[in-house]
Amino acid sequence: MEVASAERRRTERPRALDARTLCEAFQLTAEDNADRPAIRTKGDEFSISFREYNERVQRVAAGLAALGIGKGDTVGIMLTNRPEFHFVDTAALHLGAVPFSIYNTYTPDQINYLVGDAGNTVLVTEQAFADRILKAKDGTSLEHVVVVDGDAPEGAMTLEELEAGGADDFDFEAAWKAVGADDHLTIIYTSGTTGPPKGVQLTHGNLAEAVRAFDQVIAFPSDGRVVSWLPMAHIAERACSQYLPMMLGFTATCCPNPKEVVFYLPEVRPTWFFAVPRIWEKLKAAIEAGIAAEEDEQKKQATEWAIGVGLKKTRLIQSGEKVPAELEEEYGKADAMVLSKIRERLGFDQIESVNVGAAPTPPEVIEFYHAIGIPLAELWGMSETCGAGTCNPPEKVKIGTVGPPPPGIEIKLAEDGEVLVKGPVIMAGYRNQPDKTRETIDDDGWLHTGDIGQIDDEGYLKIVDRKKEIIINAAGKNMSPANIEAVVKSSSPLIGQAVAVGDRRPFNVALITLDPDVAPGFAQQHGIEDASFESLSQDEAVLAAVQEGVDKANEQLARVEGIKKFKILPTDWEPGGEELTPTMKLKRKPIAEKYEAEIEALYSG
Repeated sequence: MEVASAERRRTERPRALDARTLCEAFQLTAEDNADRPAIRTKGDEFSISFREYNERVQRVAAGLAALGIGKGDTVGIMLTNRPEFHFVDTAALHLGAVPFSIYNTYTPDQINYLVGDAGNTVLVTEQAFADRILKAKDGTSLEHVVVVDGDAPEGAMTLEELEAGGADDFDFEAAWKAVGADDHLTIIYTSGTTGPPKGVQLTHGNLAEAVRAFDQVIAFPSDGRVVSWLPMAHIAERACSQYLPMMLGFTATCCPNPKEVVFYLPEVRPTWFFAVPRIWEKLKAAIEAGIAAEEDEQKKQATEWAIGVGLKKTRLIQSGEKVPAELEEEYGKADAMVLSKIRERLGFDQIESVNVGAAPTPPEVIEFYHAIGIPLAELWGMSETCGAGTCNPPEKVKIGTVGPPPPGIEIKLAEDGEVLVKGPVIMAGYRNQPDKTRETIDDDGWLHTGDIGQIDDEGYLKIVDRKKEIIINAAGKNMSPANIEAVVKSSSPLIGQAVAVGDRRPFNVALITLDPDVAPGFAQQHGIEDASFESLSQDEAVLAAVQEGVDKANEQLARVEGIKKFKILPTDWEPGGEELTPTMKLKRKPIAEKYEAEIEALYSG
């Protein structure tokens, strides 16, 4: 598939791309795209144009102002991916206020910590979370809890009441025009793999520069469509479905349940889509399972042939070799007969660019999507860099790298290989933690990322590991647990999470959990009546399938990196629980402490 150039499709540069603040950008976008759908839900059960979006924002802003919210004040939001998030977040930033989002999995104690750090007096939520927030309210600055769906519980108010409470003479235009590029736009609270979350303070100028940087690499179309489905508390989703649409006029479709995102794709037919590696791995496994289960042998062989042709072409391109005319012609036939139909079924037939990030992605996964005509590309960034850092350009993806930095952003490696970043996307600092800020950003303005990388002769970055997570075994061999885990997880759809253990040990072992979406189907296929995690973790068929996956992974790893033993845990790890952050990063220290007995048993057996 030839990826269309958005520059060819875009007749002129959106005025909002040159805006100094997100307020100015939104106003320009709303004016230039007044009748275009801005926010919608599946099946158009709800749909609102940019003009109507702006009108709603003005009413919410007036209501917030009546509660005393003004420039520099913080506003908490704890919502699923729903239209009201956009109304409240956008209204707050037009007041010069600083909205921040709370992960939906957070407990009252965690909410209490964030409110204590942010010092907000207003928190907007929905009925499902209201009780938790009211429990977290004591001893904090929180005065007003606003519920967006239905009746508000005692001690809270509805969004309708908030909007109705705005003063008639509120000067919305004066409020947003008083906001400057250096004013804080949001706080992104890191998900806390090693301790309490840190509040990353980002400015309007930071995010405006980040959007411009991404646009120079990806060249977004002016009529883009995205799905809003990842947590809004994470910089990736906030940029994808809030800030990018504000500057580029995208239509965002809200998906409140992230497990349903693949069912949204055929309806939305996104022009850009970002997902974490696990989504791409599971989608690949589903495609391959569908091929394996195909009863029409002729159709099955045609699909396998088409993907094989795609892989040949992809591997030649990646090796820098010219694609022979015969292969190009064969690929054209494969695409017309099979591959284009796969993309259409998935909902990727109108895609401009697709990206993956937040964790290592096995190269064979990315290669598979290129083979079927989906130009999946890794990118890399942090909350502290507005999610921007490096990105593979769609027209020249180097599989195995996260791409070069876009114009305006510099990267270099420290003596120990740590990746350093400099540019206008660097955060203003951690909220209430000046010492942590100084530890992270040096006197020359370089942000120390904690990631270990390599840079090739074309400036493409490869992330090797996290600085503090490298395994050094008993023989002194350095290994990347993240890369080992990525290979293990992609080796079998039955494996949900994998944790490689081997620091100061003679060999590597792994703790494994089963995939909650795949395990029930596996049990049904194998006639296993008790499909509980406890039962499946001890079942011989499950053990054999996981062992097969681990053996497959070991074939792709260096001998010293291989997993010698593993333990399937009789549980599922939920995002935001004891083992995973809300963005599904491993909490390695808590895992090591909680499962110390299981780890020791693997080494003592």
